[in-house]
Amino acid sequence: MADGSVVVVGAGIIGASMAYHLARRGRPVTLIDAGLPGSGATRASFAWIGRPLVSDLPSAPLRYLALDEYRRLEAELPELSIQWSGSICWDGFDEAPGPHTDDVHALEPHLLDPPTVAIHRPEDAALDPVATTDLLVAAARDRGARLLTGVLVTALVHQGGTVTGVRTTAGVVPAETVVLAAGTGTVALCAGIGITLPIEPSPAVMVRLRATPRLVRTIVATPSLEVRQLNDGTVLAPTAYRGEADQAALQATARRVRDRFAACFSGAGGTEILSAEIGWRPMPADGEPVIGRPAGSRGLYVTVMHSAITLAAAAGNLAAAEIVSGVPAPELAACRPDRFN
Repeated sequence: MADGSVVVVGAGIIGASMAYHLARRGRPVTLIDAGLPGSGATRASFAWIGRPLVSDLPSAPLRYLALDEYRRLEAELPELSIQWSGSICWDGFDEAPGPHTDDVHALEPHLLDPPTVAIHRPEDAALDPVATTDLLVAAARDRGARLLTGVLVTALVHQGGTVTGVRTTAGVVPAETVVLAAGTGTVALCAGIGITLPIEPSPAVMVRLRATPRLVRTIVATPSLEVRQLNDGTVLAPTAYRGEADQAALQATARRVRDRFAACFSGAGGTEILSAEIGWRPMPADGEPVIGRPAGSRGLYVTVMHSAITLAAAAGNLAAAEIVSGVPAPELAACRPDRFN
């Protein structure tokens, strides 16, 4: 097949970014998901966008692009809503690089016990991950992409060392390139053609609260509480997964988070619980993104990572450019799946 067609498996924010950037470059794209766009791990993301000031991680060249790429995406898609609120952190973050502030009260006037000094990163931002995913999908469709929802990809079509499409519950969809952006589901699809990827689910709990608007002005991050607030008053508060196995356990976790929030911010005494859910994030064995073509299988491209929200704009743009041009992006050199071989 030489028509340049691409199937993207998984309509989370990475798959949506891939579909958009590929369609933007004129490729025929089919985006497939068993559910609705953004309904998996993307939905349960805190969606904090930042970049390291200094990093020795192999993926640092990619991470350094994160904010600039979202600025680009914001210019391309004016409907994209990003909260450029900045972030503050303390208690265990004291040694982290970055500008410090000794006037936390000015940034967070409702904080009851502000630290004397905190790290302030004014360039950090956040977004609505589901709305952003929907926007990317809509922009991809405007550029000719096809969306198939409620369709489960059951296997890769693999002949003579080449992936030529996907087998789904709605039949076979052929493609010149198959992009796997299916999170933890990528592992089983690769295993079906003999490719092993050391990726495990890394669960985290996302609690949503209803509070008076403007109680939280920035992204606040400490070991005991991590919160940000939407314009409608919704508070997002991620917390560690402690083995919650039913709704009663999740509600107990939500109550602990709510009580901690109420103890930290004035005016938060009437805060209500909206929801609590577990997000099963894909975590590569070394914590670094997996982006590129696995050795020994033509026609296949993998895009799986934690920090998916942060990296979505940069990774989607660079990976799409690689697929279209065939020229490797140097920023992705340390992200290749073959490093596990």
